[in-house]
Amino acid sequence: MKQGLTTAYSVLAERLYQIAQNHPKRIAAAVAAILMTGGGGAFAVANLGPDPADIPARTVSQAVVSLAQDKPLSSLVDIPSFSLYRSDATRANDSAESLLQRMGVADPSAAAFLRSNELVRQNLLGRTGRSVTAETTEDHRLTQLTARWAPDDSGLFKRLVVKNTGGGQFSAVIESAPLTVGSRLAGGIIRNSLFAATDASNIPDSIAVQLADVFSSNIDFHRALRKDDRFSVVYETLEADGEPLRAGRLLSAEFHNNGKTFDAIWFQEAGASKGSYYTLAGDSMQRAFLTSPVEFTRISSAFSMRLHPILKTWRAHNGTDLAAPAGTTVRTVSDGVVSFAGVQNGYGNVIYIKHAGNQETVYAHLSRIDVKQGQAVEQGQKIGAVGSTGWATGPHLHYELRVNGQQRDPMANALASNAARPISKSARPAFDRLAENMRVQLSSAAMLSTAQAE
Repeated sequence: MKQGLTTAYSVLAERLYQIAQNHPKRIAAAVAAILMTGGGGAFAVANLGPDPADIPARTVSQAVVSLAQDKPLSSLVDIPSFSLYRSDATRANDSAESLLQRMGVADPSAAAFLRSNELVRQNLLGRTGRSVTAETTEDHRLTQLTARWAPDDSGLFKRLVVKNTGGGQFSAVIESAPLTVGSRLAGGIIRNSLFAATDASNIPDSIAVQLADVFSSNIDFHRALRKDDRFSVVYETLEADGEPLRAGRLLSAEFHNNGKTFDAIWFQEAGASKGSYYTLAGDSMQRAFLTSPVEFTRISSAFSMRLHPILKTWRAHNGTDLAAPAGTTVRTVSDGVVSFAGVQNGYGNVIYIKHAGNQETVYAHLSRIDVKQGQAVEQGQKIGAVGSTGWATGPHLHYELRVNGQQRDPMANALASNAARPISKSARPAFDRLAENMRVQLSSAAMLSTAQAE
């Protein structure tokens, strides 16, 4: 080692001497640069170093015994097989091939089975919005395909399971299991409309409808919304095997509209048959009459004088026409008893319901009647569907309120009505705990929506 350093120094000294003899002016410039700037001097001295090609080099070789012992490297590592998973929703135009391709499955035998199996054809192909999950091998052959849906309000869901039984063979079976209830937080900011804001925040339409319904007495969602109004919601999710299938009830909400803040919370006392919405302070939000028998629609003809669309004469319009697509659900606005359900003159298919206080409501031009005369109904219960029967120029609901046989403005009556159900003293502690929890969740939802907007 010492001998090597001595040799290197000798080469460096000889090199410096040759440079000094041949380039005396460069040496003087280099010394001046060192005196003026340390950085520049370092670069100048570096140029005076020996050429690496002039330094002696020696190559050392050493034989190494292979750990593989002439075996392929793959044989030394036990690599287990793995599965791939993908989830999606079915579409109305799905074929066996298009569904599997979207799920990342490349398996002709699986596609052939889906096409030929009766359970699959009836419950999967051509169905819209059913949650489906595929499990495949690493080479994209189908191991298991599972579809889930909730056909009714029974609290159960259906599960279609298609399994690879080996040798290119498959089996299919339908099972039932209980739905589980979870909750989700969400929020939005109004840019154009309520539904545009809920769509942007991936909030289900059913929750948007409930939100508008809960605050319908406080906010005119057709005319009173302002840009940058904001809202937060906590709502139920009905889940199957951890997969959300549909939204349930709106549990709590907060809406900031034009400088005012409105809040609501669903609360049902222990042992009570039904619950209701309250403000977070505990004031009841329930009214004896809903503001509309059709969820969140627009008024096409109000309670006023108008030109009759068929008779072409000016006459009093003793009700409210609510424009909505044919088949839209119609609900009763208050508790009562069906006094008539059938066909009547220009009303077409019509339902009359008697309420307390000599009040009666009328629902006309229906495409379907779902109640019978003498049947007791509760506020919000489905009684029929929007149509265009009788004297109607298009699908809409003609809605009337009569008090002692005289027509009244149903919207004004709904806003003036009150069916306050105060929280009992025994239930107040439970309500206060729930309200405090919902305040925290609504605050978190608001922060989440603000962060997403930014």
